[in-house]
Amino acid sequence: MTISIICTNKDPKPWVAALRALDPTLDVQIWPNESRKADVEFALCWNHPEGVLRDYPNLRCICSMGAGIDHLLNDDFFPKDLPVIRIIDPLLAQSMYEYLHTAVMYYFRDFDIYKAQQYQSNWKQQSPKAIAHTTIGVMGLGKLGEYSASKFSKIGFNVIGWSRTQKTITGVKSYASDRQLGEFLSQVDILICLLPLTNETRGILNLENINKLPFGACLVNVARGEHLIDEDLITALNEGQLRGACLDVFREEPLSQMHPFWQNNKILLTPHCSSITDPNSVAPQILKNYRLMKSGQALMNQVDPFRGY
Repeated sequence: MTISIICTNKDPKPWVAALRALDPTLDVQIWPNESRKADVEFALCWNHPEGVLRDYPNLRCICSMGAGIDHLLNDDFFPKDLPVIRIIDPLLAQSMYEYLHTAVMYYFRDFDIYKAQQYQSNWKQQSPKAIAHTTIGVMGLGKLGEYSASKFSKIGFNVIGWSRTQKTITGVKSYASDRQLGEFLSQVDILICLLPLTNETRGILNLENINKLPFGACLVNVARGEHLIDEDLITALNEGQLRGACLDVFREEPLSQMHPFWQNNKILLTPHCSSITDPNSVAPQILKNYRLMKSGQALMNQVDPFRGY
């Protein structure tokens, strides 16, 4: 029984080392150099090549190397009859919050305005809103969204959230479904996108929805690039509907050097670094799921590939 690590843009060696540190007897192979594909029953994947999972006739379980599974479902040949699991790690949630806290404070304390003033040699103090009068809106209240929303509420921000289904989070007013999306957006000063990528959420950050925000709002997208309509963002920034945008995810990664986002001074761009999985932190849960699979028991953190989360 073998684990295969199938990834195209991560170094698999730390993952192998982390798993073998817990169990030196593990048979771990690395795509594309597996010598015994028929032995592979557990696949650990990130951005795998389309159709490659068909090469493993005895595959029993597929595990994402991160919290998201859209990279799996983008494969038209993905075997949706197999159980799919994802990584849930407190370190990921804390790392994401640290990134979001930095981005939120950048706009809350007007650093974007001061940066623009610097290039104009303009010495002018701004008067930021009180923290209690600043509304952060979190789209997506899964594990990461719930953690960050709760943290922002505890430091004094007015926090509201939106998801497909109603959620109960202390200190966070929850909105749900398309029916309440407009009401949610109309209150938000700083909008954070942490939605899973599904057919329903793809392109949700479009001009129609951006225009429902108060004039001069800010956007932070750390979910997936496909949530955002790039051209609509540029229009919203040019028209002042959005004051600024912090983007960590993009439709094409790495972002093309010719993409207009690079040269737009209202966009703060980072290279998909908001929350990076530490193999040593998540190896125990991967190994536990591997053993649960072998013994035919219920898996942890299993997701529904038909829903996308």
